[in-house]
Amino acid sequence: MDFFKVAMTAVLFVSAPTWAGDLTGPQNNAVRSAKQYLSMQGFSRNGLIRQLSSEAGDGYTVADATVAVDSLNVDWNQQAVKSAKQYLSIQGFSCKGLIRQLSSNAGDRYTVSQATYGARQADAC
Repeated sequence: MDFFKVAMTAVLFVSAPTWAGDLTGPQNNAVRSAKQYLSMQGFSRNGLIRQLSSEAGDGYTVADATVAVDSLNVDWNQQAVKSAKQYLSIQGFSCKGLIRQLSSNAGDRYTVSQATYGARQADAC
């Protein structure tokens, strides 16, 4: 787990903004996968990168997954709302509990600000 955090941090510092025309084949495939995931459920930026790069997920490199996700125009606050509503459709959460779930490393990995926005917009607070 710590290796993943270190790798993600390193990738973020060396990654430059990329436009769709500059993407490699694997990065374009990761974009397609990312769009498919986003069409099914809410994801945080970090959660989507993790899903794309996980061996249990798609198995893209962290670098390719990061470039792919960052090439998309995603409103992460709206993704947090989507995730919050999905959680609330399954079970009840307190405001604090939902924010914790959305922002936890064991949960969805939204920033606390995004998680708070999502919980409030989903009427949990």
